[in-house]
Amino acid sequence: MGRVALSLIAAAVLVTSTAQASSALELVKIAKSHEVAHEDDIAVRRYMEALSLDPTCDEAYLGLGALRARHGDLREAERVYSVALDHVPHLREARKARAYVRRALGMRSDAVEDLLNVAGPDEDPATLRVLASWYGEDGQPPAQLAVWRRIAARAEAREDAVLLHEARTMVRALVILVGTADPVAAPPDDRNGVRRTIASTAKRR
Repeated sequence: MGRVALSLIAAAVLVTSTAQASSALELVKIAKSHEVAHEDDIAVRRYMEALSLDPTCDEAYLGLGALRARHGDLREAERVYSVALDHVPHLREARKARAYVRRALGMRSDAVEDLLNVAGPDEDPATLRVLASWYGEDGQPPAQLAVWRRIAARAEAREDAVLLHEARTMVRALVILVGTADPVAAPPDDRNGVRRTIASTAKRR
């Protein structure tokens, strides 16, 4: 097969892929209009049709997952977001949405793992704040304290004075609440003084 023929085939594949993506996005728009009209069953079908055309259509996954969750079908919503991440691994919105759904399903460790993944290596403070609130709701102040210390560190690195003030206030309050359970505090048997040094550094911050 000559180069010209190969080029024509490649161009045809590209045009077909683009057309499919365009059609999928059009179906997503139609699905959303059905949602507005409270025709959710039809909206589900349109989302599914969009995904059959383009299995990487992030808008279709997000729309379908949110619709399932809104109807209380959390298991199906979790499945939709998981399939989305199989096809579009870097779809941050799907991972964050799955974290909330997994938490609602009682899959708390998986939810935390998803949320930490969303926070990323830069440890996005807004995402860490959500994690801290989860630990607070679950009655885990030591874990909550640890997260607020991480938020304080990120705020300091970003020179965000407002967030840093909030984080330090939360850390001080949680240190009092946690007491001797504070993983940074020096316990009585801290023979080598390592924790005392860490605690002293934390207090200076």
